Amino acid sequence: MKTELKNILVVDDEESMRHMLHLVLDKEGYRVTEAAEGRAGIERLREGGVDLVLCDIRMPELDGLAFLREAAELDTAATFIMMSAYGTVDTAIECMKIGAYDYISKPFKPDEVILTLKKAEERLRLRSENVRLREELALGGALGGVGGIISASPAMEQVLDLVDKVADSSSPVLITGETGTGKELIARALHSESRRKDRPFVAVNCSAISANLMESELFGHVKGAFTGADRERQGLFGAAEGGTLFLDEIGELPLELQPKLLRVLQESEVRRVGDTRSRRVDVRVLTATARDLKEEVAEGRFRDDLYYRLNVVEIAIPPLRERREDIPLLARHFLAAVARKEGRPVPELAPDALEVMTAYRWSGNVRELENFIEKTMIFCRGERIDMASLPWEVRRRQRDEAEDHSLKKATARLEREYIRKALTATDGNRTQAAKLLEISLRALMYKIKDYGIE
Repeated sequence: MKTELKNILVVDDEESMRHMLHLVLDKEGYRVTEAAEGRAGIERLREGGVDLVLCDIRMPELDGLAFLREAAELDTAATFIMMSAYGTVDTAIECMKIGAYDYISKPFKPDEVILTLKKAEERLRLRSENVRLREELALGGALGGVGGIISASPAMEQVLDLVDKVADSSSPVLITGETGTGKELIARALHSESRRKDRPFVAVNCSAISANLMESELFGHVKGAFTGADRERQGLFGAAEGGTLFLDEIGELPLELQPKLLRVLQESEVRRVGDTRSRRVDVRVLTATARDLKEEVAEGRFRDDLYYRLNVVEIAIPPLRERREDIPLLARHFLAAVARKEGRPVPELAPDALEVMTAYRWSGNVRELENFIEKTMIFCRGERIDMASLPWEVRRRQRDEAEDHSLKKATARLEREYIRKALTATDGNRTQAAKLLEISLRALMYKIKDYGIE
């Protein structure tokens, strides 16, 4: 599905209006064709290749409403935006019922037209993304690029470029980043893109193993090495032979074990607890931490020689708030995953919901976003998730706006939310929504336009 509307047909009986729109749209990079009346416009649509139509409502012979009705019978994927200096709110609503995407009142500024076109492109892009996700879900396809990681941001592209460059090396890599940024995903990507991909990938969280068991877990032990050691254990290094060992939360490694890990890295040899001999191992070691290991070294809690041995290459993952371009892709991916798990169709993610989610701070990063999507799916059982469907803590943008004391902005946010609630409650019926809000229909239409509410 195309997500750019570049071929535009302008249908208007006023030559001056067609000329003005042609100049404005051509400057923005659109390809424009013109029709002086509705019948000629229909013939142009029959030829195909039209992405978007800007059509006047009041025209001789075939007016805008009749044009829309005839166009609806054609096999066209064009998006329609209507224009009129004489139309009423009721006329605008009638156009949208027939199939128009939006309505512009004449006279208008060129920027209004361009903004409406951009909104139409964004709407089409979102629909295209949802179609793609549904198709991939049905086919069981995998999302993502390097290592299956989903990203669209320049910051993550730099990370993935580094992953691609160092994946085939055997040198240690230290992966840093806040909690929930996806450090294990990067470690798995390093493994899956390397020549070791057909060998084991073994992951362990150092904070999850007690200090007195850590040495045995890592290096193994011989039978009788200590009370309870009734059989041999190869340890995690042995389990990862030929592959990759990922040590998460490496900053939690006990100080007394750090020299032993350093020796393994330097000599590629492991001595099991209670053994008198060392064994050669071929294991690539990847580590990760949310701590500042330089500070840990300065405080004497982490050996500087081990730090420098682990940090041959550092991959720093930016927090989600610094790569907001990834939020829509990740949100839709998690929606598809939860839908698959629950045996439900993938709901559409509305632009207003995405806008709020993209503005949210996500201090728990990708993990928080994933949990949030699952929570949203539990409480929203419909086919579309809009802002009114989102949990309250994200809707109010509490974290981003905690220090915003603008009464004007607060009033606008409140109005926008109440309008969306009223439209949801009335299934999009603007007349009924205006009655609920106790404002005129004309005032509601103006506010819908001002706030960009879909």
